[in-house]
Amino acid sequence: MSIIIRDAVREDVPAMFELIKELALYEKAPEQVTNTVEQMYVDGFGANPIYGTIVSEVDGEIVGMALYYYRYSTWKGKRLYLEDLIVSETMRGRGLGEKLLEATIEKARQTSCTGLMWQVLDWNEPAINFYKKFGARFDEEWVNVHIDF
Repeated sequence: MSIIIRDAVREDVPAMFELIKELALYEKAPEQVTNTVEQMYVDGFGANPIYGTIVSEVDGEIVGMALYYYRYSTWKGKRLYLEDLIVSETMRGRGLGEKLLEATIEKARQTSCTGLMWQVLDWNEPAINFYKKFGARFDEEWVNVHIDF
């Protein structure tokens, strides 16, 4: 098994979108995916990219990804926000998630971030236990708030 962890390129977007749909199905919300491959091209690889992605490639196939963007905390400064860490269900348990998270942490360090942030669903115990192995701190008092357009 040949594993490559690398920054995504434009040609990876269709495979990335398939992983996004797989995650939505796992989270029991496939109808919530309203993004498109075309919009991901613009938003990640257009004139003003607003997200970055690290992918895991096994034997030439994209089987995992970590999609991130930068945010700013008035208290902490520049932070890297991990929007999603996805490993295809058939490839879980082989260390790809660890390699993707390690690469994301390194990206945050290389770009002078003060830390890395993300969310995890409270029922997703496999993910929670995975993040605990990295010494992640879980906030109990913050509530997610959204306005959708």
